[in-house]
Amino acid sequence: MRALAEFIMRGRMQATLVVVGCAALPLLFWLSAAAGCLVLLRRGLSDAAGILVWALLPALVWWYFGEPRTLLVLLGSLGLALLLRAGQSWTRVLLCSVVLGLVYGLVLGAVFREFIEALVGELQKLLPQALGELHRQLSVDERAHLDALLAPVLTGLLAAVLQIVSLLCLMLGRYWQAALYNPGGFGREFRALRLPSALAMLLLVGMLLGPNLGSQLAMLTPLCSVPLAFAGLALLHGLVAEGRLGRFWLVGLYVTLLLFMQLIYPLLVVLAIVDSLIDFRGRLARKNGAGPANGEG
Repeated sequence: MRALAEFIMRGRMQATLVVVGCAALPLLFWLSAAAGCLVLLRRGLSDAAGILVWALLPALVWWYFGEPRTLLVLLGSLGLALLLRAGQSWTRVLLCSVVLGLVYGLVLGAVFREFIEALVGELQKLLPQALGELHRQLSVDERAHLDALLAPVLTGLLAAVLQIVSLLCLMLGRYWQAALYNPGGFGREFRALRLPSALAMLLLVGMLLGPNLGSQLAMLTPLCSVPLAFAGLALLHGLVAEGRLGRFWLVGLYVTLLLFMQLIYPLLVVLAIVDSLIDFRGRLARKNGAGPANGEG
C-alpha cells in the first residue's frame, strides 16, 4: 500500500490516474476516495481541486445509472479530510460524520425507496415469528409504531455503512500521509482518540431517544453509534500500544468483528462510553507515574 501512496504522490498525472481509474471501477470506489484524501491532506484544496474534479466524472456516471455510493463516499470523505486538514481533531471529525450520515440517509432514502419498502414488507412478515410471544403482546398502536420504525432504521443502517466507509477512506489517506511524511503519526493520533464524556452521552442519547422523538429520527440510532465504535477501537489500540494488552487481542478483535459483528460492535460502543467516563489510558498513565521521580528514589 505504501508503494501505491508513493505512486499517487509522484505527480499530478499519477494521482489523477489512480483517483479517476478507481472511481470508474465499481468495487474500488473506496480506494479512489482514500487516494483523494491523501492528495487533499498533503496538497490542500486549491492544489488538489484540479485532480479531484476529474474523479467526479465517473462518480456522476455511476449516479446516473442508479449507483450513488461512489459519489457519496468520495464527497463525504473529502469533506471530512478538509476538516482534518483545517486542524480539527478526530473527535470533531467523528461528530461531523454523524451529520454526513444523515445526508447519506436522505439521499439513500430517495434513491433506494422501492428497495427499502420491499425489504420492510418482508421484515413485517417475519417479525411475528422472530419476536414470538412478545409481538403478540404488543398493542395495535405499538405494532404500528414498530412498523413505522423499520424503514428509517434500515435507511440509517445503509447510511451508517457509507459513514463507516468514508471514515475508513479518510483514515487510509491519513495513514498514507503519515507513512510518507510523518512515520507513526497516524498511529499516535488514532490511539489518543477519546470522546469527552459530554459528547459520548450526547451520542448515547441520540441512539436511545432518536426513535422516540419521531420515526424518521430512528436513523440516528445506527449513525450515532459509529463515532463510539471507532473510539472503542482506538481504546483497544491504545491499550495494546501501552503493553496493557497483547497484540493477539487486536487480531482476535478484528476476526470476531468480521464474524460476529452483531455482538462485537455493541461491545465497542459500550467500551467507548465507559472510557469517556473513566479514561482507562489516563488512569493507567497516572498510576504508572505516581510518586516522586516516577517511582524511583
